[in-house]
Amino acid sequence: MHPTIRAGFLLGASVAAWTLLMATSGFYKHPTLLYLFWMVIPIQIGILIHFLRLSAPTTGYGRQVWTGVSISLLGSMLIFANSYYLTAVQFPHYFQDLEVLGRQLMAAKGLSPDQIEAVVRAQAPLQTPRASAFAGAIGTVVTGFITSVVAAIWLRKK
Repeated sequence: MHPTIRAGFLLGASVAAWTLLMATSGFYKHPTLLYLFWMVIPIQIGILIHFLRLSAPTTGYGRQVWTGVSISLLGSMLIFANSYYLTAVQFPHYFQDLEVLGRQLMAAKGLSPDQIEAVVRAQAPLQTPRASAFAGAIGTVVTGFITSVVAAIWLRKK
C-alpha cells in the first residue's frame, strides 16, 4: 500500500479510536476531561511528521506539502464518517449531553441565564451530527495543511 494511503488510513483510524474512547468512557461529559478531545491535534501532527520524514529524502517542499494535505484529506473522510456515526447512531444524545455540560460550565463562570441561552442558541446550528462531522473534517485538512507547510521546511529534500 502506498505510504500516503497508509498514513491517511492511520490518521483516520487513530482519530476515530480516540473519539470513540472519549465517547464510550464518558470523558466528553466531564468538565475537565472534555478537553482531552483536543489530543486529536497532536495525534495528527505526529502522524504527519512521521510520514513526511519518511518521504523527505526523495521529495521537495511542494511535494511534501501535497503529501501532508493528501494524508489529511484521506484521514478527514474517515473522521467525518466516524464522527457522524458516533453522534447520529451510537451516541444520539451526545449534543444534549454537551449542552447540559456547557450550561453548567457557563453558570459556574457567572453568566446570567439570558447570556447562557444566547450562547446555546448561537451554537445550536453547529450541534448536529453533520455539522460537527464536517467541522472535524475541515479542521483535519486545515491542521494538515499548516503542519505540512511548516514541517516541509525542515523535512524536505534539499
